[in-house]
Amino acid sequence: MTEPHLGGTYEQQLEAARWAEAEGLVSFARCDHYLSGADPTPDATDALAVLAGLARDTDEIRLCVLVSPITFRHPAVIAKNAATIDQMSDGRFDLGVGTGWMELEHIALGLPFPDWSERWARFEESLDYLEAAFGSGRGKHDGRYYSLDAAVNPKPRGLRLVIGGSGPKRTPRLAGSRADEYNFFICPPEEAKRKIAVMKTAAGERQVEATVMGGALVGRTETEFEERLARAANARGITPKELEDRYVNNGFPVGTPARVAETVAGLEEAGVERIYIQWLDLDDLDTMKDTVDIVRDA
Repeated sequence: MTEPHLGGTYEQQLEAARWAEAEGLVSFARCDHYLSGADPTPDATDALAVLAGLARDTDEIRLCVLVSPITFRHPAVIAKNAATIDQMSDGRFDLGVGTGWMELEHIALGLPFPDWSERWARFEESLDYLEAAFGSGRGKHDGRYYSLDAAVNPKPRGLRLVIGGSGPKRTPRLAGSRADEYNFFICPPEEAKRKIAVMKTAAGERQVEATVMGGALVGRTETEFEERLARAANARGITPKELEDRYVNNGFPVGTPARVAETVAGLEEAGVERIYIQWLDLDDLDTMKDTVDIVRDA
């Protein structure tokens, strides 16, 4: 999973996706942001446009947006994009949706950014709209913010709905009742277990996959790990110990393969079924590949 609003061309994303596909990984995911706070401002590609391109430039790997904020697009636009990418990928697209949270990009680009309560209400109603649009026959929805009265085609064939967010109750409940996949930021196993329990209670007999997303800082040897830790800490202007403690406290895979294996086992025991490794620097795909290999092998 990568964040190309921090920089990254289509070709770099394609290289990462094709490598992941060749390695037999389950999914290639990217965020949906239009801007970052970095100065100078890096290039930021559109998530759905990129994933449409990857749909034609890859063959087997699933493609996922983690996650698309409903503040960017009317649900009719989300539905049309999702169904089109599903068709272009032969059913390999996973549509992640969320409320949106980065106020900076909305203000800078002139996009409306309602308060939290309205964003949540719009999010829930967007799910109703998408369900009506993707259902058989004529879609009908008459809500507070959105309305639909049309047969929306094409219908997706293999599309999976992902609901993502880090809240302890509302998001897992909503994901349990509406989504195919519940995704949240990596956290310690006990916290993950509580969130997944809330989701499963809401899901009842429904099968909902529990997944996490987050960074990893690893090395095949202690020396390699310490070198990578020092570089990463220096880039953030903190000490290596401060960065390591921060990652460990957040539940991220950290250290040599033996330590990583313990972390992964703890998440699996908590009920996590998939880990998306977040990678920010698309100029350093070699370290990305090594990092993903170490976590996967754990």
